[in-house]
Amino acid sequence: MKSNLLLPFAIGHFANDLTPIGMYIIIPAFGTAMGLSPAEIGLLFMLHNLGSSLAYFPSGMLADHVANRGILLTATFFWVGFGYLAASFAEGFWIFAALIAIAGMGDAAWHPIATGVLAQMHKTRRAYALGMHAIGGHISEIVALPAVGLLLTIGDWRLAIQALVIPTLLMGCIFIFVAKKVPRHVNSLPTRADFTEIWRVWTVKAGVRFIALFVSYNMALFAMIAMTPLFLRASHGFSWMMTAIALAAMMLPGALLQPVMGKISDTFGRRSLIILGNAIATVAAFAAWLSASMTLTLLALGLAMTVLVAIRAVLLAAAVDHAGGREGTSLGLTFAFMDGFAASAAVLAGLVGEHDLANAYLLAAGFSLVAVILAVASPMQATEPKDQTSAGMAS
Repeated sequence: MKSNLLLPFAIGHFANDLTPIGMYIIIPAFGTAMGLSPAEIGLLFMLHNLGSSLAYFPSGMLADHVANRGILLTATFFWVGFGYLAASFAEGFWIFAALIAIAGMGDAAWHPIATGVLAQMHKTRRAYALGMHAIGGHISEIVALPAVGLLLTIGDWRLAIQALVIPTLLMGCIFIFVAKKVPRHVNSLPTRADFTEIWRVWTVKAGVRFIALFVSYNMALFAMIAMTPLFLRASHGFSWMMTAIALAAMMLPGALLQPVMGKISDTFGRRSLIILGNAIATVAAFAAWLSASMTLTLLALGLAMTVLVAIRAVLLAAAVDHAGGREGTSLGLTFAFMDGFAASAAVLAGLVGEHDLANAYLLAAGFSLVAVILAVASPMQATEPKDQTSAGMAS
């Protein structure tokens, strides 16, 4: 059953992420059509992700306490599909922002439930299983971004959204049958002890360092993703199609490397990969800021995004390792920190990019450097412990 669910969960991840990933280009296209500034476009990115972050923790709790998680996963496809479809008819900034935030909650709910199930099923191969799941989401980048670029050449942002939600809704219908294969567990209600234990785990010094690490890591990635479409169009005259293809190409290698990095970290430890990935991203993002050459800038950005995307599953597995159980809740919190609080990086990147969009890359380099320092200070266990009460130090 384990091997059978890795593929459908990866495909489900792909279908659910299509429109949210497409928003990397659709939000700048919406902002351009509305005459918004980089900071206002960054605000849209932030609101989109903040809305999503509200669903991470509750859905993570559901993953640990609701028996029929298959039906919950199925419902997310319809929430995403119909939510973004409604957003395609929005007429103003705030209505659009509210609708994409609500729609994003459905996609957010998928992640801690699906990854929580996989982390429970593959206890000794957590990072590998999470990396396989992540491939589906990153393949959606390869498909969604060029598709949006093409749709914007023949229509507008409304058409792009309406086309992208079709596969999501179709997958929802298919997943009705897949849901029956999702392992069930005993229904239970969250107790005060559950919240007390979660609070204890994440408020100790190691937990706070982990939280800060997750946030700084994702702030670096998000600052680059949010401003790169605007940068390529304003500084290098890229069309929407060229912009979409370039962004997809920058993230593809990292997507393919996630299971590999996960498997390595399952065997040799998390810390060294997290430190190395963020260190490389620091240098590469700084080089992108310094460079006046389009080719060098694209290569530097591609390297920075590749390494940051490649180690994402390693970070998620480290969160579960630290929590020592409650996989869904732990991953829900991690996603909330990584994709919620870190969304402020989009606004910060827009503000520093008001006069020069390349300044967003200097900001990203700073966030990655902070992540390196925090990773050095964070204890991480090398493998799944035989006794959950013990924890080892990674090399």
